[in-house]
Amino acid sequence: MALTYSAGSLVTARGREWVVLPESEPDLLVLRPLGGSDDDIAAVFPAFETVKGAEFAPPEPGDLGDQRAAGLLRTALRVGFRSGAGPFRSLAGIAVEPRAYQLVPLLMALRQKTVRMLISDDVGIGKTIEAGLVASELLAQGEARGLAILCSPALAEQWQQELRTKFGIDAELVLSSTVSRLERGLDLGQSLFDRYPHVIVSTDFIKSTRHRDDFVRHCPDLVIVDEAHTCVAADDTKVSTQNQLRYELLRRVAEDTERHLLLVTATPHSGKESAFRNLLGLVKPDLAHVDLDSQSGRKLLSQHFVARKRADVRQYLTKEDGLADDSLAERTAFPSDRYFKDETYKLSPEYRALLDDAITYASERVEEADGQGRREARIAWWSAIALLRSLVSSPRAAAQTLRTRSAAAVAASAEEADRLGAPLTSDSADSDALEGMDVAPGAETEENAGSRLADLAARAVTLEGPAQDLKLKALIKHLKSLLADGHNPIVFCRYIPTAEYLAEQLANDPETKKRGPLGAKTVVKAVTGTLSPQQRIQRIEELAAEAGQDAAARRVLIATDCLSEGVNLQHHFDAVLHYDLAWNPTRHDQREGRVDRYGQKRDEVRVITLYGEDNGIDGKVLEVLIKKHRQIKKDLGISVSVPDEMSTGVTDAIVEWLLLRGRQGEQEALFESDSFQQSFADLDKDWNSAADREKASRSRFAQRSIHPEEVAREVAAVREALGDAGEIDTFVRESLNALGAVLRDFGPAAASDADFTAQVGGTPVGLRDALAPVVGAETVEGDRPIPFRTTPAVARGEAALVRTDPVVGALASHVLNAALDTQADGARPARRCGVVTTDAVTTRTTLLLVRFRFHLTLPSRNGEKQVVAEDARLLAFEGAPRNAVWLPRERAVELLDAQATENTAATSGERTMTRILDQLGDVTPYLESYGDELAAELDASHRRVRTASGEIVRGLSVTAQKPADILGTYVYLPAAALSPASASAGVSA
Repeated sequence: MALTYSAGSLVTARGREWVVLPESEPDLLVLRPLGGSDDDIAAVFPAFETVKGAEFAPPEPGDLGDQRAAGLLRTALRVGFRSGAGPFRSLAGIAVEPRAYQLVPLLMALRQKTVRMLISDDVGIGKTIEAGLVASELLAQGEARGLAILCSPALAEQWQQELRTKFGIDAELVLSSTVSRLERGLDLGQSLFDRYPHVIVSTDFIKSTRHRDDFVRHCPDLVIVDEAHTCVAADDTKVSTQNQLRYELLRRVAEDTERHLLLVTATPHSGKESAFRNLLGLVKPDLAHVDLDSQSGRKLLSQHFVARKRADVRQYLTKEDGLADDSLAERTAFPSDRYFKDETYKLSPEYRALLDDAITYASERVEEADGQGRREARIAWWSAIALLRSLVSSPRAAAQTLRTRSAAAVAASAEEADRLGAPLTSDSADSDALEGMDVAPGAETEENAGSRLADLAARAVTLEGPAQDLKLKALIKHLKSLLADGHNPIVFCRYIPTAEYLAEQLANDPETKKRGPLGAKTVVKAVTGTLSPQQRIQRIEELAAEAGQDAAARRVLIATDCLSEGVNLQHHFDAVLHYDLAWNPTRHDQREGRVDRYGQKRDEVRVITLYGEDNGIDGKVLEVLIKKHRQIKKDLGISVSVPDEMSTGVTDAIVEWLLLRGRQGEQEALFESDSFQQSFADLDKDWNSAADREKASRSRFAQRSIHPEEVAREVAAVREALGDAGEIDTFVRESLNALGAVLRDFGPAAASDADFTAQVGGTPVGLRDALAPVVGAETVEGDRPIPFRTTPAVARGEAALVRTDPVVGALASHVLNAALDTQADGARPARRCGVVTTDAVTTRTTLLLVRFRFHLTLPSRNGEKQVVAEDARLLAFEGAPRNAVWLPRERAVELLDAQATENTAATSGERTMTRILDQLGDVTPYLESYGDELAAELDASHRRVRTASGEIVRGLSVTAQKPADILGTYVYLPAAALSPASASAGVSA
């Protein structure tokens, strides 16, 4: 039996119209509903079910709409496209509208036969979106069959949610906690990575030799590595075993030259040139050794490396970028700055006495251990640091440290003591993982010290509460000030006991009816490493939900550094308070970066750093490390990591001064000491050198492989096919108003593009049913306001005014289906035809909304892929169809804004429409010719975007499926032609 229906043709089956897809066979048709999505694809056996050829039915002349009908139908149709015909196959089907600058990595990727890239854009620019765009496009084009994300287990579920909700990619989590369940479902001899094509894998789980070999053998052909800088080290740096295992994993993955590999990190070299080179070597071995100062070296790098700071993309596609005008200009609303304020507190007399006694004990232990050998000295050293850091953190942390044995105490050597003691007491920017690093360290190192430490611990317990703990008292003061100014802050602590202590002191307790010091409407919750990554996100969502939509309600999150890297918190919080100073300022930058990123609604993120004026440590760390880090970032516009060993050298000098010289010395005594002078000089030299290299590299390696003009051309093509933000805003407002929703503006008063809310309780039941799965049945049934925002970055429960938002998609689907079904219940904002009398035309003009279908053959390294895609265009002509004078595209679009200046009698309008429809067959040759022109344009566009390899574009073809579908016909009569007689006469001319 021969295949009766070609790909792209229309058939009728099961009581509806379908588009035949290329996957069809002679005895099996694979069909997508006309106007439906890929989720609705069905298979039909023609031998068992009735399948007939179909033609798209013409509009009914009596079903006339008003002047808005054409524009609403056009937008509803375009929003529904999930298979765009342009070179970016995935853009029509994803649920995120990328910023123009985020298309640059995608354009770079499509110019490579095998994609190898290092994406190093600044924190908060959207590297996850950029990587997701590349992944979804490679999968859509057939260039990749499977995907693996390698990331920290703490970020795995965030990656899973981003891929599923924004890109429609369902990926399995492969973690130590899930692998047993997944393996139980495997066939005999089957690999986990063959069974599940898309996976999100814990880098630390898979790097072990036990799991690594299976992953490498069955690894998907597309791998994305998040926080890739943690997988390499500088040549002159002591490398941990964990780091070596990560690097070996990536090296073996990268060995397959046919595998696509994306490395993602905001800190590609952390001030170390050799670390940067090692990272580049994974992308392309030549880059590890090429002369990057030469023109050829920079050209090679520019094909694989993109690194931009916010200033580079805040205003994009403007005349300053070399474009002729600002018609495509895009402003991205990053917070403009961080407002820093350093606030002090003093110890109470009781707390000062405890600290003095603890310093005395630690000093004695260090001096005593120095005479016992190097191992004992290092154990005592880490014990002393643990004790000091816990004491300046909180009484709760101090008590736990005093009662706990030091992790370093079991070490058999000085080197093992360093390996055990350093992670819990230092704040390395390149630490193997933040998981488990927020537990309070132990200080006990010898049996006979137990009673002395127990006495100190008992005294620490008595200091809890704002009366004796003046640091807590200062926190309450500053939190009240932030809350009064409308902020929702995050308080970052170093240790779990401190975070739990603060939550107890600050939160309201409904069971005991205890009221916290921050007010009855302030919700306080703590998130620490005691929770799993999923539980942390759930706790944050619970905090947001409990605070609710009440304008007076406030949220305060108490967190350890388990949330300082990778997690997005900008939708719920807008200020950061450092309760405990990190001893590496990069950690401060990571904390602040959780809220200071794209999607933050405040223009200024407030940062308060709380430090002890008289505890002997905080003031020095702030002065020497943190303020210098801020100044470098202010000068360069980006963060430059302080070399870890240099930072440690300075903090060691501070602790040594505090322990061995006593607290009676003034601050100048520290700064004048030889050890501090040397440590600070080394730090200053290395840090300034790193800053200079970073500044030079940002200029030297600026992204130049893709010119803004090239981006502008593709952005214009995408907007032409899919619509822009202004069109979506108009569509949503006009459609919801016509359907009976209640709209209220908020945000900038009276602004035409202001955010607004919509209550949909009074809309047709079909729309309410479509919205319920998206916004929640309780929102629809309870007639709660749905916030619509002009920014694409929205919080859960809000809708973005972009075509890819699920709420906009549900509305567009309802409007389109209602327009096509003349028997639909309720209001129908869009109609397939209309007659408008207007002074916008001087002769009778007909506007057609035409849907073109295209059959694309897309070659890839995995073979040819057959695709059916759609496009909608507005075409307009003057006069009768037989003698049509076709107008430019711009003029056709302008007709959407034409306003009726006179009423058109219903009978006259129906008669006019009937005669036009009867003669539309005369425009078929033009529509077919126009379809061929569009096919040629699409062919050229695909070839332009994929220029890097002749193999990629060889065999590419685009053909128009005929006939095209006329979805809408709209007649515009000049205001002078008012009488029915003249209107009728004009139709038959």
